[in-house]
Amino acid sequence: MIRINMKFQEIVNKLSPLVTEHSLTTNQDNNPEITGVAAVTEAQAQQLSYIEGPKFAAMVNKTAASALILPRDEGLQQQATQNGLAWLSTPEPRLTFAHAIKLFYTPFKPNPGIHETAVIDPSATLGKDVHIGPHVIIQEGVRIGDNVCIQGNVVVYPQVTIGDRTLLHANCTIHERAQIGNDCVIHSGAVIGAEGFGFVPTLDGWFKMEQSGYVVLEDGVEIGCNSAVDRPAVGTTRIGRNTKMDNLVHIAHNCQIGENCVMASQVGLAGGVTLGKRVILAGQVGIANQAKIGDGAIATAQTGIPSDVAAGEIVSSSPAVPNKLYLKVSAIYKKLPEMYQTLKRLQKKLDDLKS
Repeated sequence: MIRINMKFQEIVNKLSPLVTEHSLTTNQDNNPEITGVAAVTEAQAQQLSYIEGPKFAAMVNKTAASALILPRDEGLQQQATQNGLAWLSTPEPRLTFAHAIKLFYTPFKPNPGIHETAVIDPSATLGKDVHIGPHVIIQEGVRIGDNVCIQGNVVVYPQVTIGDRTLLHANCTIHERAQIGNDCVIHSGAVIGAEGFGFVPTLDGWFKMEQSGYVVLEDGVEIGCNSAVDRPAVGTTRIGRNTKMDNLVHIAHNCQIGENCVMASQVGLAGGVTLGKRVILAGQVGIANQAKIGDGAIATAQTGIPSDVAAGEIVSSSPAVPNKLYLKVSAIYKKLPEMYQTLKRLQKKLDDLKS
C-alpha cells in the first residue's frame, strides 16, 4: 500500500459528497496531518478512527488517534475537542469511516493481460481490458465482459457468462451455464453452479436426479471464500442484486434470494428457500426446505428456521421463536436449577399435607 498523507480538512472535503447528509459538522480549527486509518482501540497519532455512539464515549479519552468520525452528539464533540482531537460529525459514522478507508487503501488489481499458462477455448469471447491469471481454464462458449479480473487457477466451465468488472479470486470454480452479473466478486474457494443435492430413493438405493438448471448471480453480488451456490434439477437458483455472503455459506438448489440480503458465515439454506429483500441472517442460521422469509426479516446467530417468517420479524433460537420471547426465556433459563429446587420443596410439602 502506498503511503498517503492528507490534512484532516482535505479528508473532510473528500468525504462530504459521499455521506447521506451532504453537510458534515467539524471543528475546522484543528487540522492535523493524517497518514492512515485504524480501529479506535489501536489508532496512533496521525491516524483517523471513528466512534459509533455514546456507549463508546470512554474511547474518546483513551484513543491515541489524531482525528475521529463521530455521530451527531454534542457531548462527544465537546469531549473530542477537550482532548485536542480533530473530528467530523455525521449521521452514519461507520459508513463514513468505510469511505475514509478507500482514501488510503486500494485493493490489489493486476493489469490487463492474459498469462501464458492460461488455457482458453477458441470459442470463448473476452471483453476489453480483461486480466486472465496463471493456470486459468476457460472452456467453450464462455462470454466474459469488459474489465473482468480472473486470478490464478480459476476454472470456468462451458457456456458461462461473466459481466463487466466482475472479480474472480484465485481457485474459485464456476460450473456450466452459470450467469454472473456485473460488478460481482467471487472469493477464493467458492463454487458457483455445482450440482444440487438431488437423489430419489428407490428399493435399490438412491437414483441420481441430473441437475440441469442454472445459477444466476445478479449485479453486485459478493460470494465469500469456500461458499457454494448449487444449481437445481430444473429451473434457476437466483441470488438477487447486491446481496452479500460471508465465507462458508451454502445455498441449495432452487433457492430464490432477494436483493440486498446479507448472510454471515456458516449460514445454510436448504432447497427451495425464498428470501425477500434486505433479509439479514447471522452466523450459523439454518433454514429448512421451502421456507419463505419476508422482506426485512432478521435471524440472530444459530437460529434454526423450520417454516415461514413474516416480513420485518426478528427471530432467534432453534426452532425459531420471536426474538423478544427468546430474550425472556433466556433470562429465565439460568434460574431453572433454583426453580427446580423450589418446585421439589413445594412438591414435598404438598405430599406431606396429603399424608
